[in-house]
Amino acid sequence: MMTRIALIAAVAENGAIGRNQQLLCHLPNDLKHFKTLTSGHTVVMGRRTFESLPNGALPNRRNIVLTHNREIAWPNVTVVHRLDEIEQFATDEELFIMGGASLYNATIGQADTLYITHIHHSFDDADTFFPPINEAEWIKTDIQAMPADEKHPYPYTFVTYRRKR
Repeated sequence: MMTRIALIAAVAENGAIGRNQQLLCHLPNDLKHFKTLTSGHTVVMGRRTFESLPNGALPNRRNIVLTHNREIAWPNVTVVHRLDEIEQFATDEELFIMGGASLYNATIGQADTLYITHIHHSFDDADTFFPPINEAEWIKTDIQAMPADEKHPYPYTFVTYRRKR
């Protein structure tokens, strides 16, 4: 079985994805969208992304954390030390890379799908960025625009990109 690699991120207009190891803003519908897409699947993240999660391992998902530190272990987490080790734990048809920036940069070339929430705002104080999406390599297969409202400070759009083959 060939595992498809999907990158999932909320990305601002300036490519920003984070600030001080936190999300740029609170978008409850984006968190629901993330949960819907990733529940029952494997999620892969770097150590700093994992450490930024408020409650540790994400429930109803296999959590894989990539770190160079060989002393680290967490409950309900598979720890790997090299990107190529992830494959042996990939039992799903789709594996979700959920950050951070260095993991996105290392895997975007192998990704089959991008699930991007485009936040229609720029965050000048951001310190973490998603790699540029080369539009020539991708087809947008699903686009869902959402307005700002009382719970969502900025308008945003859910976009699914599939790699052109």
